[in-house]
Amino acid sequence: MTDDHVVDLSFSLTGKVAVVTGGASGIGAAIAAAYVTKGASVALLDLSVAAAEGQAGMLGEGTAAYACDVSDPASVEAAVAQVVQRFGRIDILVNSAGVAILAPAEELTLEGWDRTIAVNLTGAFLMSRCVGAVMLEQRHGTVINLASQAGSVALTNHAAYCASKFGLIGLTKVLASEWAGRGVRANTISPTVVLTDLGRKAWLNPKGEALKQQIPTGRFAYPEEIAAAAVYLASDAAAMVNGADLLVDGGYTIR
Repeated sequence: MTDDHVVDLSFSLTGKVAVVTGGASGIGAAIAAAYVTKGASVALLDLSVAAAEGQAGMLGEGTAAYACDVSDPASVEAAVAQVVQRFGRIDILVNSAGVAILAPAEELTLEGWDRTIAVNLTGAFLMSRCVGAVMLEQRHGTVINLASQAGSVALTNHAAYCASKFGLIGLTKVLASEWAGRGVRANTISPTVVLTDLGRKAWLNPKGEALKQQIPTGRFAYPEEIAAAAVYLASDAAAMVNGADLLVDGGYTIR
């Protein structure tokens, strides 16, 4: 690289292939839609292949949908193989699939704990390991893991969720350290409450109003704002961003 290196400030993703887990709804769907507008081909992976196919149909040509249980190694390997067979490469991986099973720590069931870790942390590891192998062979790629403000601060009733997101940030930093020299970057995005359909149902109530008072900007995030961060991190303009945790929390964690 020379001093006359030009950074593409259009944040174009033209010609790139992205895999988005949990892509049928919520944040994953918003990221997939943003990637399509920026020129990428997108593979939506979701437990509900019917929902993913419906989303892919709305996004148009160059988009595909595959069934995938991210907590199942065989399911992950099969889905990734289908993506590679269809598109020939993978340039971007977004691990957005996740669950939130909330309870006071002393009441949280082992099943709830295991499921949360299996999807939020082990799932991201399995996807990163499998897609990472493709990217390392290409010597190019970027991994974006959806963490949370719950990966930076303790939230009441979030024992398993916080553990999974703290762990996800740590995992991502290790991937960033090990892989960047071979052309693959890794970063996390950590949102506050996001007004997806599920977010609205959970937080448009007095409890949510109280929480918003703790956010300096005074509101929750919109899915498209998380998608904007994901576009930046996936673009070549972010080539020097590696191992970062990008908080999109309105300042919640600074207090």
